[in-house]
Amino acid sequence: MEGSGIARAKAFIRENTTEYLCRAGLTKSTVSSWIKARPRFTGAFKRDSAAAAKYWRRGAALLAKLPKKPRRSDDEEYAAGIILLDGRRSREEFLTRHAEAVYRKLTKNLDDFVRVEKLCYDAAKLVPGLTPTRNEVDAESEGMQSEKDGVEVDQGIFLANVLANEATGAHLVHAMLRPKAEAIEQVEKFCKTGLIDFGRARLERKDKAAIVSIQNPRFLNAEDDDTIADTETAVDLAIIDPMSEICVLRGGPVEHPKYKGRDVFCSGINLTHIYRGKIPFLWYITRDMGIVNKMLRGIAVGARSPDEIYGGTREKPWVAQLDTFAIGGGCQYLLVMDYVVAGSDAYMTLPARKEGIIPGAANLRFSRFVGPRIARQAIMMGKRIECDSPEGRMVCDLVVPPGEVEQTVTQVCDDFTSSGVVSAAGNRRAIRVGEEPLDTFRKFMAVYAREQAYCHFSPALIANLEKHWNAASRKI
Repeated sequence: MEGSGIARAKAFIRENTTEYLCRAGLTKSTVSSWIKARPRFTGAFKRDSAAAAKYWRRGAALLAKLPKKPRRSDDEEYAAGIILLDGRRSREEFLTRHAEAVYRKLTKNLDDFVRVEKLCYDAAKLVPGLTPTRNEVDAESEGMQSEKDGVEVDQGIFLANVLANEATGAHLVHAMLRPKAEAIEQVEKFCKTGLIDFGRARLERKDKAAIVSIQNPRFLNAEDDDTIADTETAVDLAIIDPMSEICVLRGGPVEHPKYKGRDVFCSGINLTHIYRGKIPFLWYITRDMGIVNKMLRGIAVGARSPDEIYGGTREKPWVAQLDTFAIGGGCQYLLVMDYVVAGSDAYMTLPARKEGIIPGAANLRFSRFVGPRIARQAIMMGKRIECDSPEGRMVCDLVVPPGEVEQTVTQVCDDFTSSGVVSAAGNRRAIRVGEEPLDTFRKFMAVYAREQAYCHFSPALIANLEKHWNAASRKI
């Protein structure tokens, strides 16, 4: 039995919730029906799933009775916030008990490896309301970021709980380290031609190096929902390629008048696309558990664990060709490279404060290079780091005149491969197991999935983009 004090407190909350929702024009009967449906989870999966689905369905029906976000009054917006917040709290409660059971059902008791893009939508079918359906996400994607209620936050809650569990989290990390089918299909072609242009990424073999070029020239080689699939396919194929021994990441020439004709490494996430609502939440997870983690750890081979202690990955050393700048996600790439060659005029930034998001796994990795104080200055206060500076040289292995970057990268690759790279994978694993073992990454991603979801749909993100990026006046 609950104490009388707790019972009175809960009654007070129910009464005030009803009052606030009725102020927004919702009827007392529908509000009461929703409140009464809030489940008390017992640990029985079938019962809890049915009760939760009923509650989330009624919450969605209540929210649908309110105007769309841009047209809501203050009372209506407050009511929407109550409905969304309580739904998210109940999902956390449900997943605290049942995340492992859900994941095991979705993966046939860990026999199937399912990528996050499919996993989140499969979860919506298994337990209706736990995560949004594809139609619900597509419907919100039609609007500006500021016009969304953030149904994708529930994907972040789901993934956070899956990753927090040691067994399911490690399995999901493994799933995201497996090579994409699109890459495997292109192996024979690349072996014959040594060149594939995927559109937003280009892969070329030169001598013993597989060179991945980021290609988004209109947006200074920024990353967005159009680039991610091509880049990951190119990275997979570069690692699989049996005829190369080392990989290079670079940026191609861009169109911007200030840098026209120059190579630019990467300007990070496309902020205009975020503002316009064109970056889905799963973009962040797919990028960091896919592309970036594959550069750091290699690709998973079969069913063998990719954990360093099992050595179950196929990997190659990576060299970055840093021309002009590495902003945001560009800087994040540098932190998983084995060697970085930069122009003396190049710089790096992690402008998370001005963007209102978490800069990938930089929070996990950057302090290993520059120390915790400078890492905080870069992440929290937007510190710009010149490559040709003491801090910059902690990240960059070699700083050369701007016109010599490409030829220096070629020389570095020759030096790496001249005596073979037979020990490269072993040395990389030995370094990782001390710096960032797979389980540390899993735990970080559990935090990241939830926090980034809330950041991505925060009003502060919109305010930051308008203040620091002049986003309202920019065109897609």
